[in-house]
Amino acid sequence: MVFRVRPFFFSVALPKVTINEKGICIVPNLFDPYTLKGVTLRNRIAASPMCQYMASAGLVSDWHLPHYTALARGGAGLVVVEATAVSPEGRITPGDLGLWSDEHLPGLASIVGAISKAGAVPGIQLGHAGRKAGCLPPWEGGAPLPADHAKAWEPIAPSALPFMPEQPHVPRAMTIAEIRRVQQDFAAAAQRAAQAGFQWLELHFAHGFLAQNFLSTHSNQRDDAYGGSLVNRARFLVETVAAVRRVWPTALPLTMRLGVVEFDGRDDETLAEAIQVLKWLKAEGVDLVDVGIGFSTPGAVPWSPNMLVPLAARIRAETGLAVTTSWLITDARQADSFVRDRQVDLVMLARPLLANPHWPYAAARELAIDRPASVLPTPYAFWLQGWSGA
Repeated sequence: MVFRVRPFFFSVALPKVTINEKGICIVPNLFDPYTLKGVTLRNRIAASPMCQYMASAGLVSDWHLPHYTALARGGAGLVVVEATAVSPEGRITPGDLGLWSDEHLPGLASIVGAISKAGAVPGIQLGHAGRKAGCLPPWEGGAPLPADHAKAWEPIAPSALPFMPEQPHVPRAMTIAEIRRVQQDFAAAAQRAAQAGFQWLELHFAHGFLAQNFLSTHSNQRDDAYGGSLVNRARFLVETVAAVRRVWPTALPLTMRLGVVEFDGRDDETLAEAIQVLKWLKAEGVDLVDVGIGFSTPGAVPWSPNMLVPLAARIRAETGLAVTTSWLITDARQADSFVRDRQVDLVMLARPLLANPHWPYAAARELAIDRPASVLPTPYAFWLQGWSGA
């Protein structure tokens, strides 16, 4: 069975164009450079943050360096390191990377060096899993760690509501003091990310994790300044972005991933709320949004190719933010058209790059880009450039 996303009806302005000094209309393509703030990517292909769950105590392991080196060598313009916890209780699993301590800096700095040396811009995603924290990795079932497990911990969230109804993995409702502490954890982790050399920061405010917990009525039933109205439910996000913006270098992009749809029967309302929240966050200094899914309930998602691109286009048109998205974008020609039509500024790829880190090279050949092997490092490009043999 093929699922289709229920359509959203809206009008989008015609693509904006750039006119060069000779009066020629310039339309961007997938392999054009992209500049945001003081950072320029070599193309519009980005490696989306993909959890590996291979860390111990949040520390980089032998797995991570070759993984991120391969993604960068493959030709992506931006490589974003997986969701990295801002505090120990914010980990999805015990195998998450962390940045709550200076002890995490050397390993992450080595990843920054490898990505940069391969020609990509190093980015990192910072997050807190909220009520979804403390689980097994997905290949072990993804269920919450049993309470008597040696590595188990109590999750925290805006309200004491489990993700799965009747589930014993119930989070503790956060006090105001804990809210302040987690916001400072985000700011401190952002400072460390800059110290490690990352040039692109993404805050993970999607996937049913802590920030999305505050925004969603599925997980937030507070009756104080952090619950109830949209202004209140967005307060944690707005304050956290403001705290991070104060410490993150102004010349570097501050971005976020936000779940803008839940597929819970309230899609139009949820999207409209997300657009308003993004306007507030833009005012606090967010430069780009990675358009994602809320995942605040265990309900089914109607998966289909390129499913979030129309929503990204609407958000771009209505907020003025730069946008990107992922989710079942696999075809090079389609990805190129999304950039050319100004529906997105970048294309995020996840599973396609796991299957083939050299997807950018294959895309360049398919799109007949001049010298397609130039996206690869010299020891690969030399042998592939102009070669038509086996």
